[in-house]
Amino acid sequence: MDNFMTHIVSITILLFLLITFLQSGIDKLVDWKGNLSWLKEHFAATFMGKMVPLLLLVVLIIEVVTAAFSIMGIYHLIADGNTYFGMIAMFLGCVTLLLLLFGQRVAKDYQGALTITCYFIVAIFGLYVITR
Repeated sequence: MDNFMTHIVSITILLFLLITFLQSGIDKLVDWKGNLSWLKEHFAATFMGKMVPLLLLVVLIIEVVTAAFSIMGIYHLIADGNTYFGMIAMFLGCVTLLLLLFGQRVAKDYQGALTITCYFIVAIFGLYVITR
């Protein structure tokens, strides 16, 4: 219980990242064609238009890996107070969100970029908390 209370902020942020990226990854797996179709249209007028299937796969992989590291991070923070996996999860979450932000900016979807920025603030705060 001491580890839980000591790391409660990091654990809560890892839960946030877990829910965010696991749900997003599952959505991509369940509705691959729908996501691919929407993204092809979203990026049609950009240099990324022809790379959408590859980019979608890359984002899917990093989201699932981030979710897995979030689970391991929560476990290790509670079990032994080890911050390594949580730190990696938060860093991967930040990288994933930066990739998504880049895509939204390229597509000139400024409202989408703003939404991602809100998620990024949580992730970068988590990275700060877990590494201090």
